[in-house]
Amino acid sequence: MWRHIASNALTFFIVFLFLFAGIIGFAVKKYSAPGPLAQAICLQVKGGSNMRAVALDLQEQGAVASATVLRIGADYAEKTSQLKAGSFLVPENASMEQIVDIVTRGGANTCGTEVVFRIGVTSSDILVRELDPATNRFVEVAKFDPTTEETPEMYASTVAEADTLFRLAVAEGVTSWQVVDAMSRIDLLDIDTAEVPAEGSLAPDSYDFKTGTTVSSLLERMTSKQSQILAEAWAGRVDGLPLKSPEEALVLASLIEKETGVPTERRQVASVFVNRLNQGIKLQTDPAVIYGVTKGEGVLGRGLRRSELDRETPWNTYIIPALPPTPIANPGRASIEAALDPDTTEYIFFVADGTGGHAFAVTLAEHNRNVEVWRKIEAEQATADEG
Repeated sequence: MWRHIASNALTFFIVFLFLFAGIIGFAVKKYSAPGPLAQAICLQVKGGSNMRAVALDLQEQGAVASATVLRIGADYAEKTSQLKAGSFLVPENASMEQIVDIVTRGGANTCGTEVVFRIGVTSSDILVRELDPATNRFVEVAKFDPTTEETPEMYASTVAEADTLFRLAVAEGVTSWQVVDAMSRIDLLDIDTAEVPAEGSLAPDSYDFKTGTTVSSLLERMTSKQSQILAEAWAGRVDGLPLKSPEEALVLASLIEKETGVPTERRQVASVFVNRLNQGIKLQTDPAVIYGVTKGEGVLGRGLRRSELDRETPWNTYIIPALPPTPIANPGRASIEAALDPDTTEYIFFVADGTGGHAFAVTLAEHNRNVEVWRKIEAEQATADEG
């Protein structure tokens, strides 16, 4: 009898083990399989939350089929204690394994609201954007110039949200003074310096920051990045350039940056300046003359006067037979690379062509014809504006 009972118990135990193994296998498969989420969501994990609460939230939003399986899987992977607070983009059909990795890896928030402080050549503004999980694209919510427009009411509440992302976007061609001046008006930053870095030393780019970040630390990031970009471009420069140092390359790059906003023209414009330098011809570039007037502190806002074109300054390239002594703005990577790898052309002239680009010429006669075309375009535009 006892032998019969023992035999039955062993049978039940073996069946239980098979059932348990099946359940575990099913759970493991479920944990790593694509999830039921039909459309991406932005998951908010508040500070002090736990994996159980997050799992239930995900289940309620239809991102996972079982909160229990997710929680057990996170425990088994020893990631439960690594849960991070923040806003996380959970893509459609994300597996529980992927979701656990997303909410435990740390780093910057991947979705939610973003406030971008944009520093442009002619103006600066603040842009508030929200990520649309369905398209994984930011949608503009508000845009305003804090120096001339009233601040939207929603801005204060947006800034106060714990998961809001902050970013400083510096455009190519801005001056160092413009950068420091604009940063001095961002109340989220710790204004620990008003010193203006050397012209050209800041890399135009996008920089994330947190409330209380110091101005000096952001400037250090910009100068470090620009130094790296310049060093890499200088190391890969072509032969035969009339440039003695990386510093001269930066000066040339700033002229290119200010002369054209058309990406495909940069290397052509660079070839004109290189050809002129090699032939001892004055560069005669208006943006450099303007810098001699403004010193980079603001925008001239009008055309150059004859007296300014005739005035001798270190940046007046109608008078000096060489590069200016300093950059006239902060050039981007593309302009730096164009300065050190220009197109091979015989061009020594260029003038605006009415499309936003330029007409290039080898001879003075050809250039004069291009100038006449441009003057007609200017006259037509002036007539249209008057009408």
